[in-house]
Amino acid sequence: MANRRIDLRPPTFDSVEAERLHRKERLAAALRVFALHGYEDGVAGHISTRDPEHRDQFWINPVGMPFSLVQVSDLILVDDRGEVVSGDHQTHEAPFSIHSAIYRARNDIQAAAHSHSIHGRALSSLGEPVEPITQDSCAFYGDQGYLDDYTGVVLDEAEGKRLAAALGEAKAVILRNHGLLTVGASVDAATWWFISMERSCQAQLLAKAAGEPIRIDDQNAARTHQQLGSEYVGWLNFQPIYRDIVSRQPDLLE
Repeated sequence: MANRRIDLRPPTFDSVEAERLHRKERLAAALRVFALHGYEDGVAGHISTRDPEHRDQFWINPVGMPFSLVQVSDLILVDDRGEVVSGDHQTHEAPFSIHSAIYRARNDIQAAAHSHSIHGRALSSLGEPVEPITQDSCAFYGDQGYLDDYTGVVLDEAEGKRLAAALGEAKAVILRNHGLLTVGASVDAATWWFISMERSCQAQLLAKAAGEPIRIDDQNAARTHQQLGSEYVGWLNFQPIYRDIVSRQPDLLE
């Protein structure tokens, strides 16, 4: 019988190789989850994780491969010059410029997720943040940046630096007229924050279309952020999603 025990503690590792494999498995699973949620839009969108040994390098999905087909063996390792140092596929300027700048600016994060989800794109065009109008959206209270400019596709180092500066020390950033980007100390957390932020954007758009939402006051929004906005909570919320996708699509681990 398969082990059905649920461990509610983030894993520890005996070797760099074990930690690298774990991060890659979570990354492949996250991409499959994005496919199920409809976050894929052509070749736009990417999730990455920093290599645990070579911290100036990161693993990322190959450009042109559907999220729904990505396996661990398909992931590519990119260095700080944008060169593929491991893997049989290619990347391009946009994911390299975005992710490399974030990892340079934020030594505390191990993963970043960006895609052109429909509700994130819609809210990004309104010039407003995710507001504390639901319990779940309070996870982003005081913990989101806003890139208040649009100058085209992020294709160079300068644009990547602007994006990283807009993110600051937050877990998420809204890119005006573009979409969402989230980060975390694990692939699990970064992926969950993206899912949660996209849902919060959807709830906000629906609420404003129906009337005037009642905003949670600052004191309670801040307290709820402390309860729901930690790295551990982000990691924890991804665990049932990971178990579900692996049980249904075990080939992603190949």
